[in-house]
This record gives sequence, C-alpha cells and structure tokens, in this order.
Amino acid sequence: MDSATASGTVKPAGPLKVALAYCTCFVLWGSTWSVVKVGLEDLPPLRFLGTRMLVAGLFLLPFARARGRVDARTGGRIAALGLLQLAVPFGLLFFAQQWIPSSWAALLFSTFPLWLLLIGRVLMPDQPLTPGKLLAAGLGAVGVGVLHASGVEGLELSGKVLLGVVLTLVAVAVIAVANVLARRYMAHVPAQILVFGQTLSSAVPLLALSFLLESGSPGNWTPRALGAVFYLAVFGTAFTYLCLYWLLPRISLTALGAMALLDTLVAVVLGVAFLGEPFTLSLVVGGTLILGGAALANALPKETAPRPADEGTSH
Repeated sequence: MDSATASGTVKPAGPLKVALAYCTCFVLWGSTWSVVKVGLEDLPPLRFLGTRMLVAGLFLLPFARARGRVDARTGGRIAALGLLQLAVPFGLLFFAQQWIPSSWAALLFSTFPLWLLLIGRVLMPDQPLTPGKLLAAGLGAVGVGVLHASGVEGLELSGKVLLGVVLTLVAVAVIAVANVLARRYMAHVPAQILVFGQTLSSAVPLLALSFLLESGSPGNWTPRALGAVFYLAVFGTAFTYLCLYWLLPRISLTALGAMALLDTLVAVVLGVAFLGEPFTLSLVVGGTLILGGAALANALPKETAPRPADEGTSH
C-alpha cells in the first residue's frame, strides 16, 4: 500500500472549512449551465466535453503526482467511476442541452436529491429514508419548480425536447449512483488523484467518440469557445470535484443532494444580476423554498461514515 492509500480514516474538518468547500461547489456549478450553452454554439458536444475533461486532467496532473500512487485495482475503479461520474452523464447532458434550454436542464437536474436518497437507500442500507430527508428534498424540488413556473407554459414538447428531458433525467440518475459509490468505496483515495484519474479516463473515450462521430461536424475554436473550455475545465470540474470528493465523507447524502438545488438558484440569480432577466415573485418564493430545503438538509444529523470494511474492499 502506498502513501495515497495508507490511511482509511477521514480527518475531521472545522465547520467553516466544510461550509467554504460546500459553497464553492454550488456557486461554481451554478455558473456552468450558461457557459455550456455558450460553448455548444461553437463546438460539437463530444469534442467540447472531451477537451474539457482533458484540460482538467492535465491541470490536476502535478497535484495528483504530489499525492503518490494507487494500486492497479484502485486505479481501475477510479477509471470506471470516471465513466459513471463524468463521461456518460455529461455526454448525455451536453447532447440534451442542444434541444432544451439551459434553465430546463438545471430544473431537471434538481431531481438529483430524490435520486440520491433512493439510490443511497438501495446501495447503502444504513442510510434510511427519514421524513426529514424527504421533506428537505421535497421543499427544494418544489422551490425549483416555482422558479421555472413561468417557463413551463412556453415550452413546446417536440420530439427532440422530450428526448432532451429523458437524457437529462438518465444523466442525473447515473451521477447519483456515482456519488453513492464514491462515498462508500473511495473515501480513502486523495481527492487530487480521484479527480485526475476520472477526468483523464473520461476524456479518452469522449475524444475517441468525437473523432468517430463528429469528424464532419463544424467546430470553431473561437476565443469564446476557448474561454468556455478553460472555465469549465478548471473551475467547473477541477476545483469543484476536488471540493466534492473532500466533502463526501464529511456531509450527509441529504446535504449533498441540496447542492443541485442551490446551484439552480445561483444560476437564476446570476441571470437576474448580469443578464437582465426579470426579478419576479416566483424567484422570491422559489428561492425561499430552496434555501429552506438546503438549510434543513444541512441541519439533519450526518449519517454514519463509511465503514472501514467497505473502504477495504476497494484496495
């Protein structure tokens, strides 16, 4: 066993550090929905996403090398988790956002807390579905619905829109599975190595598929496209996933699910502040419900940490 996997224990962290990492995740993720939409105007989905993951992996390379190495079995599991956490769901999301508005992608992604609770209950039997958890998830989901209530009426449900909705929901379910597996089996792996391995392992198949399927698709590497790739790679992937994997053993699954609700709220607030979108009553009511659900999620007692026996199975 090497330096990266020498300890199966999770070091305690102060509430301020946990709160800072938590806020970093949902604020940065809340800003990515519109950046993805901008990038897709110049680049085909697989090329855009594969380049994003490649840049993120290269950015993290020196940090991962400084943390040591992992054994072959753990490395294989990291690569497989990268496909579940990044390649498959993000590929589906990037395709879906060609046909549905970014706000609707964020709205559908807000079902993440419910998926997380259900999947966590199946894969981690010691994580019961309590009334408090369901209430927190329900408050947030209703709040997101209120935020986008006015847009529901204007959405035309064409075949491509429905396909985009289905792809987004499948992507959310896959990400929920990946998060539960990472929480259960990967708490012993340094976040730098985990994110580095996942981004590179997802970049390779994405770029290969882009070469096969998008060779005839136009791609314009404009300054706007380059900026979108850099922002999403460094801030929307590297920083956020480092924070996420550091947080996973330190927060509850319910609090983790609340992130998806909070990043939707951030996306809407940024639209009002910088894009001239209207400030409406639905924003106030929906935002209050989301914040209430997130506060309840973070106030609930944290579940039992992953058992050492579980962690040992990933070596």
